[in-house]
Amino acid sequence: PEKVVGEASPVGWWYARFAINWPEGAEPSWYLDPLLAHQVIAPVLQHHREELKLWRFHRRAARDQAGHQFSFIFYAGPDAARRIFTALQADPLLGELKQRGLVLQSACDEPDTVTRPNLEDTSDRHWPLSVQRSWPYYIQGVSEMWLNLIAEIASQPTSGKPPAGLDELLHFYEQLNRVITQLWRQEGHHAFLHHLNALFGYEPLMVRE
Repeated sequence: PEKVVGEASPVGWWYARFAINWPEGAEPSWYLDPLLAHQVIAPVLQHHREELKLWRFHRRAARDQAGHQFSFIFYAGPDAARRIFTALQADPLLGELKQRGLVLQSACDEPDTVTRPNLEDTSDRHWPLSVQRSWPYYIQGVSEMWLNLIAEIASQPTSGKPPAGLDELLHFYEQLNRVITQLWRQEGHHAFLHHLNALFGYEPLMVRE
């Protein structure tokens, strides 16, 4: 892999976090994650791709202080981070989602100072250092496949017209998320887990619960 540490210009990890409304007693609105990834982040990612050393998505929902949160995480210089954050915050769809109360907040790191300069700085500290430093390449590939899967499903011809307005767009991505979930259930064992296992020679692994 490309060496990304020790370059002359400062680089580091940056977070753009989207706090998604999750009412008490309801299921998480998981479909908002692919909507944000495809409609808000993907155009910015495509425009600035050459400035990014590494990037990935992170999805989580737990009844804690963070709640349902979708994150775009990338490894780049401060100037690139500033441009990316400005573009994300100015996105009109994101503004509409906030106005509707579906996205509660979008928070970006302060790009003046690099605080996570090392390749391993956003990996799990419990892993061996070799895994910490290799894992960002793995999760970028996973994130890119997930994003491409969203784009493939979204581009498939349908009998109806393209979504018009926010309500139709929300319904479209709710349906799209169901398709992705079904693909994961049906194809994930072979398309994802089997081939990952093959890379490691089909050796057994320990699973801790």
